[in-house]
Amino acid sequence: MEADDVSVREQLFHNRVRETVICVFLFTCLYILSYLILTHFKKTAEFVTDDVEDATVNKIALWLCTFTLSVAVCAVLLLPISILSNEVLLTFPQSYYMQWLNGSLIHGVWNLVFLFSNLSLVFLMPFAYFFTESEGFAGSKKGVMARVYEAVVLLLLLALLVLGIVWVASALLHDNIARKSLYDLWEYYLPYIYSGISLFGVLLLLLCTPFGLSRMFSVTGSLLVKPRLLEDVEDTLSCTTFEEDSLSRKLNCDKTSFWVRVNMEALKKEYQTVQSKRLALEMRRKASPWQRNLGYPLAMLVLLALTVMCVLMVCFNVLELLLDETAMPRGMEDPHLGMASFSMFGSLGAAVQVVLILYLMVSSVVGFYSSPLFTSLLPRAKDTNLTEIIANCVSLLILSSALPVFSRTLGITRFDLLGDFGRYNWLENFYIVFLYNMLFAGLTSASLINTVTWAVQRELIRAFGLHRLPLTVSRSAVPFRLLLASGLPKIQ
Repeated sequence: MEADDVSVREQLFHNRVRETVICVFLFTCLYILSYLILTHFKKTAEFVTDDVEDATVNKIALWLCTFTLSVAVCAVLLLPISILSNEVLLTFPQSYYMQWLNGSLIHGVWNLVFLFSNLSLVFLMPFAYFFTESEGFAGSKKGVMARVYEAVVLLLLLALLVLGIVWVASALLHDNIARKSLYDLWEYYLPYIYSGISLFGVLLLLLCTPFGLSRMFSVTGSLLVKPRLLEDVEDTLSCTTFEEDSLSRKLNCDKTSFWVRVNMEALKKEYQTVQSKRLALEMRRKASPWQRNLGYPLAMLVLLALTVMCVLMVCFNVLELLLDETAMPRGMEDPHLGMASFSMFGSLGAAVQVVLILYLMVSSVVGFYSSPLFTSLLPRAKDTNLTEIIANCVSLLILSSALPVFSRTLGITRFDLLGDFGRYNWLENFYIVFLYNMLFAGLTSASLINTVTWAVQRELIRAFGLHRLPLTVSRSAVPFRLLLASGLPKIQ
């Protein structure tokens, strides 16, 4: 018996060490990737200054932002990694090299992401902001430690304020629980705060994702070469080149002119716009027929198929919510990997689920930065200050940490929530979940119909040359027979 106990303890020890090594390796890779991303966007002047103290403070804050961004990326990968791990174990059930991939490892990753998300949102990011804005208390010796003391004091005051608000809210909603758990900080209040943050993130995803799904068409279209249907690229390029030369002459030769000196900034912006338009037209002219005629339509069809598939899955989930109680999102303690597929279509369905989850995350980020409220947060290469980096990291962490709950609530996947992700009280409310699904399906369908309608109308207007009409002429008033009588432009 003693030998068996020793062997069991050794096995448990080896499993724990192996899981720790895998988690550390995964997080290190994500940390390096996040650091490279933030280095690409940060403003170099804030880190290369004559003031050594400010440079040190900014570097420490950047490290904290890198940690937060790596946690956000890991939260995005939680469901894809879990779903793919289950399919790998189903495909290779007896493989010796796949024994490290088990439910204990996946469950541990979920718990670590939840812990680090709480730590980043509640402590690290507020401390990073206070640290960069602090100067030390009046009368104290200047230095980095003085700024640390001020940031810690401000963080403690903020924590007391937030805990007081949370205790009052919990007392109003759950009076008996609030009285019993007055000193239960770790087991009650922190998960309660994170539950509220997660609910805010899920609501933010509800607003940003449908808008982002519609914006994905225009964003993808700006990155690809459009077909030359009903458009003379050579003629448009010649006009753009002539306009660019005219603006260049005004900027270089007519500097003595009073009008040019007054409107110099506007001329520079107009020149840059025309120049970028000329470069895009040259790229379209040099593009191969395959890239020009196949790439853009194929990308648009893929985006349309993914969006329609998301809407259909949500509609199917609405029907299941009405007929089956198991469709409600819930938590589980053991994922039971390798037992059965989480999709009725097997590995292909699981792969589609992974693609849809990542597509929804990208769409939510696009919709977030495209909304009028958050457009100013859009990072700029080599020109994003540290305060904006902190705000971006917090926003991305809120969106990414709500992604597992968002995907499970909409029925994109049947993989139930692990650990503390499934402890949110509002997930048990049928009316909230049902209304959430209905709002997402309605908003996405309306955005998709509006986007496709306006896109077709815009392309038809450009194809028939109506965009060249003066603004006083109503394009909708032009009869269709007049268009036919005028003849179509040459098709290249």
